[in-house]
Amino acid sequence: MGEYLFQVEKLTTGYGDIQVLWGVDLDVQAGEIVCLVGSNGAGKSTLLRCISGLLPPMGGRILLRGKHLSLAKPDEILEAGIAQVPEGRRLFSAMSVRNNLLMGAYLRRDGMGAIQKDLEFVFGLFPILSERIRQSAGTLSGGEQQMCSIARGIMSKPALLMIDELSLGLAPLVVERLSEALLQVNQSGISILLVEQDVMTAFELARRGFVLESGRVTLSGPTSELANNPTFQEAYMGI
Repeated sequence: MGEYLFQVEKLTTGYGDIQVLWGVDLDVQAGEIVCLVGSNGAGKSTLLRCISGLLPPMGGRILLRGKHLSLAKPDEILEAGIAQVPEGRRLFSAMSVRNNLLMGAYLRRDGMGAIQKDLEFVFGLFPILSERIRQSAGTLSGGEQQMCSIARGIMSKPALLMIDELSLGLAPLVVERLSEALLQVNQSGISILLVEQDVMTAFELARRGFVLESGRVTLSGPTSELANNPTFQEAYMGI
């Protein structure tokens, strides 16, 4: 077991008077891929919005390398090392692929040489993006847009990359290619928190998992153990 890179402790949040998360605990160790699974409406995207600073917490703590980020602004959280690949891609559709990628690097202070090196890295992961470099992002296929969104997240040089619904609306072959790329991203030193409805995809990538139900973590542990848990099998694997 490695050191904790990222921790959420007793996190609560919601929208107005409606509480969505109830004392959520979650952690990611350095160099790890962790998945968060659960049904629609469980609070998975709300948790990521809170971590990213788009939704203020009502209580609890968010820490990266021990640094408290609970009240930080979105740009401060990104600069600290947490990037999110949002559900539905959310690219700048009228901008070119290249400019979308450079937008991911807008807070970096390490110079164009380092940024160019990371551009080459993401083009190595997703060669089709280099072929589409001057093409408007809105004209890409769904799979290509997801590649561009992931690459944009990588361009911020995060310690933790959070991905909301990797496989949503994509063909199995495309999901397989994206999964292979994420393993390479992880091997490069980036930890990953994967939020995913497709349990099989999530468990193929992640060593540990958390199950979110009605805003609460109800199960957690190695994905190999969760996959053999009768309650989990019945609820999420149709067994």
